[in-house]
Amino acid sequence: MSIRLDEVNKRIIHALMNDARDTSAPTIAEEVGVSPATIRNRIHQLEDAGIIRGYHANVDFDAADEMLTTLYVATAPIEERARLAQQVRTITGVVNVREFVAGTENLHILTVGNDVEAINDISRELTSLGIDIDDEKVVRTEQFQAYHPFGPAEIHQQFSNYISLAGGNEVVELTVDADAPIAGLTLERAAREGLLEDGVLVVSIERDDAVLTPRGESEIRAGDILTVLSRGGFTERLFDTFETGAN
Repeated sequence: MSIRLDEVNKRIIHALMNDARDTSAPTIAEEVGVSPATIRNRIHQLEDAGIIRGYHANVDFDAADEMLTTLYVATAPIEERARLAQQVRTITGVVNVREFVAGTENLHILTVGNDVEAINDISRELTSLGIDIDDEKVVRTEQFQAYHPFGPAEIHQQFSNYISLAGGNEVVELTVDADAPIAGLTLERAAREGLLEDGVLVVSIERDDAVLTPRGESEIRAGDILTVLSRGGFTERLFDTFETGAN
């Protein structure tokens, strides 16, 4: 079954990606300007077409039980890639598998384990399937958001939460905590006091549903959502500047 993604379908997808649990058909209908029955029918059509494939909780396993979340970057033989991706899903502790059209590093496998030994067990099972592990990383945080171009026009130009750019540049959206060192300071003063490292640029400030253009005299307030570009990547110190307060 094929289906065309018209404006209504796009807005439905955007709303469900933003929060599938608390978004009801009447709420979407009010935003889009159609009836709740239309929204429910469209959702069923999108599910039947395989466009909406499921609804998943975003779980912080570290907060839940101090579990380790690990990302494996691995390589499977091209002719076996699809079959092995399905087999990997059966391994205890695997929560997500992404398959890439590439000769190397064509599987990204997200896993959760109670301890290092559990993670090692997963590594051994992956290897026993004939998969080569190229890299292994402990995941610090993972954030999700809706696809902006499917949403209202006014948010189309916002950056996503985390974007890796060429040359090691990165873009991140950060919410300023009340006790963050930068809260209450102007950008000029923050730079003068060394809170903004070289190569760090605040691209936009979102405050009270308005997007502000940052200037030297712009004061950063608690609750602001900042889009930040770092030309050298993000360090723990830089995250602490915006989020947690200095120790």
